[in-house]
Amino acid sequence: MRISGIFKVAIVAMPLALASCKSTKNVVTEKPVTQEMLQTQEILQKVSGNTQDAKFITSKLRFQAQIGNQDISLTGNLRMKRDDVIRLQLMAFGFVEAARLEFTKDYVLIMDRINKQYLRAPYEQIDFLRNSGLNFYSLQALFWNELFQPGQSQLGQEQIDKFQTNIGGNDVIISLTQDKMTYKWLANRTDGKVRMANILYQDRIHGNSQLNWDYSEFKPLNQKSFPTESKILFTSGGKEVNVNITLNYLGNESDWETRTSISSKYKEVKVDDILRRFMSL
Repeated sequence: MRISGIFKVAIVAMPLALASCKSTKNVVTEKPVTQEMLQTQEILQKVSGNTQDAKFITSKLRFQAQIGNQDISLTGNLRMKRDDVIRLQLMAFGFVEAARLEFTKDYVLIMDRINKQYLRAPYEQIDFLRNSGLNFYSLQALFWNELFQPGQSQLGQEQIDKFQTNIGGNDVIISLTQDKMTYKWLANRTDGKVRMANILYQDRIHGNSQLNWDYSEFKPLNQKSFPTESKILFTSGGKEVNVNITLNYLGNESDWETRTSISSKYKEVKVDDILRRFMSL
């Protein structure tokens, strides 16, 4: 079933208005379990049940990015190890590695192979990651097509119970609000697949930032399915970054080094410098 237009606009344009009923009484009464609550639990369990069991996910990829009036199109490889690393290797002319993006639990590594430059920094020093409330585990969930909660490496029942749901036909919006952040996912009620993730950061001083991640073209992987098309839109300060990632030949290769060694021939630079070089590839 096609995603409802109303739900898609709602998930991108504004946070859900979550009802928050506060009682002035000190006595807390337990609410009876309703059919709606059971329905919500069933949906959340179905969504979390789509989590991949594999330790590794690997694939060939096609990477397209647009920043302002600049466009790049590269091929490459995606290599991920659960709870350890996410790596994108981007190739120029199909055989020369031009750039590498590596996300670990401790740092982000961006390498410009052509000009022998690199940036390695903790997440809080990268503006667009900090403003989106993204760390390794939340990025991992986005790449692995999963629900997540900030600061949590995995979701147990206690965390799942904190999500709010809004059902409309065969579409379900799952949401969570925390401090200045609003997290939302659009899932299919029938199969529990996450079709979209949206992260909104609102700040009166620094302005708003928003990340929207669309998933499509699900293919079989380890008795489950995995999205092979990702359309990512990041907006902040009036600027937009569009990224499209297409995966081919999904697999579970494990024979690769999970950390990149940096040669002494490489020069460390600031994030603006390496992004400028990256866009000129």
